[in-house]
Amino acid sequence: MRIDIMTLFPQMCEVVMNESIIGRAQKKGVLTVRCHQIREYTDNRQKQVDDYPYGGGMGLVMYAQPIDACFRAVCEQAGTRPHLIYLTPQAPVLTQERAKELAQLPNLCLLCGHYEGVDERVLEALVDETLSIGDYVLTGGELPALVLADCVARLVPGVLSDEACFTEESHYSGLLEYPQYTRPAVWQGREVPPELLSGHHAHIARWRREQSLKRTLQRRPDLLEKAEREGLLTELDHRFLQTLSDKEKQENCGKSEDEAEP
Repeated sequence: MRIDIMTLFPQMCEVVMNESIIGRAQKKGVLTVRCHQIREYTDNRQKQVDDYPYGGGMGLVMYAQPIDACFRAVCEQAGTRPHLIYLTPQAPVLTQERAKELAQLPNLCLLCGHYEGVDERVLEALVDETLSIGDYVLTGGELPALVLADCVARLVPGVLSDEACFTEESHYSGLLEYPQYTRPAVWQGREVPPELLSGHHAHIARWRREQSLKRTLQRRPDLLEKAEREGLLTELDHRFLQTLSDKEKQENCGKSEDEAEP
């Protein structure tokens, strides 16, 4: 996969994308990331890339011309027209499901806005999709672009050492991930669950599945409801969830009796 990032701060993006897993994937040749300075493509002598918005208001708006010229250069370098995504808090929020879909594409180009954003005509003429990483506002699109690039890139075959590195993580299968432990077996009096020390792979797998169900029920019941609607839960899952429900009812009943005592 090739990912191009169009930005006013390419060095900021390069520092992140050249490190750790993503950096190693680039060295192996399974991933290519290129950062492009939009300012280099402006046609005015002052290298200005923004101006005050028509109609007045605070802040500055990025010109359409240098963005268009930069994207044309990206298309020429890539040898094709990449799927262009603009990062903006006005867009739908990125999900793991959408990241899986984007990871199937051979080329992505991410446009980082700044100040008050970009000229709306850029969105109309060039952008294929808009995405957000949350319902809040940042000073620019670089951090969201890096989040998106990392989220998608790690799903590309060969980036991680094994597919299981991401298929068992939170959100990939519709549930939150189970708790994780490492050495020592006892830390400050807290013990690793005995199931994980048993060496019995089937028991470990079932314990992890149950913990994943329990954690999702407690922290994100909306995800559990979605998994139910999409048929992702097995009969064994339903029986486990029922035991949790029965146990909760018994505990609540016990509390009510205690409260009723004089």
